[in-house]
Amino acid sequence: MDIFGQDIIDAVMKHMNDDHTDDSLVIVRAFAEPLAEEARMSGLDGEAGFWSVRVGDKTRTVRVAWPEPVTERAQIRRAVVVLFADACTVLGIERRQEQ
Repeated sequence: MDIFGQDIIDAVMKHMNDDHTDDSLVIVRAFAEPLAEEARMSGLDGEAGFWSVRVGDKTRTVRVAWPEPVTERAQIRRAVVVLFADACTVLGIERRQEQ
């Protein structure tokens, strides 16, 4: 479901990859690749986020579904926050207070 323009996708990826790489790693470890050593957002659509994940010397793309479909840019942030909170619960780690 490709509903977002490339400008929106690029802005979200830049923000996630510049400011939230640790959050991306937590999300990926909880929902896609427990052994991930690095995760960088590589795309998104209305149903999921995509991350380029490194395990050892191998890199692959994983898909993590949003908690519910998103149709507006503002919903993307909320979806990531919910995924991160859920990932912390799954992994048994404490989330930051500002979430």
